Amino acid sequence: MEREIIELFMKHLRKQGDLPLGDDAGALRLGDEWLVATNDMLVKKTDVPNIMTPEQVGFKAVTMNVSDVAAMGARPIGFLFSLGVPRGIDWGYIEGVARGIGEALEFYGVPVLSADTNEADDLIIDGIALGTTRRLLRRSGAKPGDLVCVTGDIGRALSGLMIYLNDLDIDRKTREVLYEKLLEPKARVKEGIELSKYANSAIDISDGLSKELHLLAEMSGVRIEIDGENLPIRKEVHEVASIINADPIEIALASGEEFELLFTIPPQNLEELSFDFTVIGAVHKGAGVFITTSGKRLKMPLLGWEHLRGP
Repeated sequence: MEREIIELFMKHLRKQGDLPLGDDAGALRLGDEWLVATNDMLVKKTDVPNIMTPEQVGFKAVTMNVSDVAAMGARPIGFLFSLGVPRGIDWGYIEGVARGIGEALEFYGVPVLSADTNEADDLIIDGIALGTTRRLLRRSGAKPGDLVCVTGDIGRALSGLMIYLNDLDIDRKTREVLYEKLLEPKARVKEGIELSKYANSAIDISDGLSKELHLLAEMSGVRIEIDGENLPIRKEVHEVASIINADPIEIALASGEEFELLFTIPPQNLEELSFDFTVIGAVHKGAGVFITTSGKRLKMPLLGWEHLRGP
């Protein structure tokens, strides 16, 4: 349903920026730089588990927007937001959200430029982030011969959500490790800025690694081959998978709101990167996304999140 709505509006929104819609953010050319702009909406009903504090809610609203800017290789320079508030909401909760937004702005070094508020049926934070870069990273830039890489680790956000939803009996340390990614994700700003110099394409993992890989392959017109054994999955994810009798690789592929960066880069540029990352595959001529696990090469299933449809 989400994809169909996007396609419906695309038929009517013919006047666009200097880039056609479809990337993590849009952009306008200003002299020798690009002005990057994105907007992302947080809705309490669908985006906020009850264990998330109001401060974490506010911080996440900023993170999800800044992450889109980072995925374009841009340095964030400003944040704007509109706040929808249901009548009768606890005043202390709203103050906590405000405190969280302020903490995130300090963390990312980004000023707030404008804000608006109105009444709504649910708590809604609709954010906008602005950034600048000399070289854009797009979803359509992957080239045959590139290596496919990812920052950080994947799978913890969904594993933490599974613990919460199923009230799993798991030790405190494991729970803290998984809840860290579920409740307090961070955008990879420094990595995105650095990647703008060396990578060919990038996308942030907001809807799940599998879905993002399919988007990269489709928009770049290439085939992507992934080695499942190379996916950076922490032992805590394996622990949850064993408890619920699930495949940790499938958890990692489906886990959304990780806000890690998935990128493709020429092999000769790898040594230029100063941050930690994992090579998980390669780009080839052709189409589709494939994954090899236990010696078997299979077409990767489309896993992840889509609004109005779910996981």
